[in-house]
Amino acid sequence: MNTSSPTGRRRISILGATGSIGRNTLDIMSHLGGRDLFEVPAITGMGNIELLAEQARQTGAGFAVTADPDRYQDLKAALAGSGIEAGAGPSALIEAGARNTDLLIAGIVGIAGLAPTLAAAASGADIALANKECLVSAGDLFTAAIAAGGGKLLPVDSEHNAIFQVLEEHQRHAVERIILTASGGPFRDCTREQMAAVTPEIAAAHPNWSMGLKISIDSASMFNKALEMIEARHLFGVKPEQIEVIVHPQSIIHSMVGYSDGSVLAQLGAPDMRHAIGYAISHPRRANLPLERLDFARLARLDFFAPDETRFPALALARTAMQRGGLQGAVLNGAKEAALEAFIAGRTGFLDIADIVATVMDRLDDGRQAHGIDDVYAADLEARRTAAELMRKSA
Repeated sequence: MNTSSPTGRRRISILGATGSIGRNTLDIMSHLGGRDLFEVPAITGMGNIELLAEQARQTGAGFAVTADPDRYQDLKAALAGSGIEAGAGPSALIEAGARNTDLLIAGIVGIAGLAPTLAAAASGADIALANKECLVSAGDLFTAAIAAGGGKLLPVDSEHNAIFQVLEEHQRHAVERIILTASGGPFRDCTREQMAAVTPEIAAAHPNWSMGLKISIDSASMFNKALEMIEARHLFGVKPEQIEVIVHPQSIIHSMVGYSDGSVLAQLGAPDMRHAIGYAISHPRRANLPLERLDFARLARLDFFAPDETRFPALALARTAMQRGGLQGAVLNGAKEAALEAFIAGRTGFLDIADIVATVMDRLDDGRQAHGIDDVYAADLEARRTAAELMRKSA
């Protein structure tokens, strides 16, 4: 179990510090008091060694890690004279996750974030979760690790954070539905014929949010929302049929909870991921954050539409994965990642992503369960290999 900090400052470790979640986390921490209020036991990044070293120096981090095992010497050189310990590769990421901390910001994108986040959960740290794979690919394992460690799970995705804020703990028996809002992405008004011709650059141009390349394209295909449906099931303990998606182009209502008395509670805010990050860092208090305040007269209107699952079949695939259970979440995610990377590289089309995922899920629907993290990795790898084989045969 974690022990208290001798300095009295709150300890926050950041996995994925050089990405959008990490950069926004550091922005919020700086606003709230920086090194006077926070210490950083561990901080990690990928290939941007210069930025990672700069962040480590600015925060006075104890341990800085690059996920790239070949960049250890580069990071060590960039930290020379700082007294900050350097590390590289998967084992160092796990060590970073296991460092004694109060709150871990889980911002690594992809399956690489699973092991270090599990290590933090096992240590008893609270987890501010922005990594989808922890719940999509290993939901039962991850929630069991949180329960065993004794920490809290604080969702950082804007939609899940919104639900967390309006889900009344003493009224869980009265929850009828979880309503996830979706912007609809750049193609919400496009035909399938128009979507078939899009490029990665067009797909990455999100109308409301500033996100990384892969997450933006996932949003354009609504696979991002499909993964959030699976996450919601594990986060809030609801049945798959209680999870709904509604398209809300303005991205002002971040999600809603419907109760048995007909009430619907919603969380609203400007589309800025620092809302959710700031809430997770300050929980259970609310901090004074330097973010836009809503002007309802200027907003004038909020629109809602049912999602078109013919154009966006990812949502139906999420329901299928939840109904089948077992390792189907890991299979869905692994196949999607392989197809997404192929789309970015120009080897497959935008609409092909969902078709590839559906085929892989059917082929690997064998009822296997996740008894440990190795089972999750094996399912992910098999899904990627099966997807790659499908794409080679269709090329």
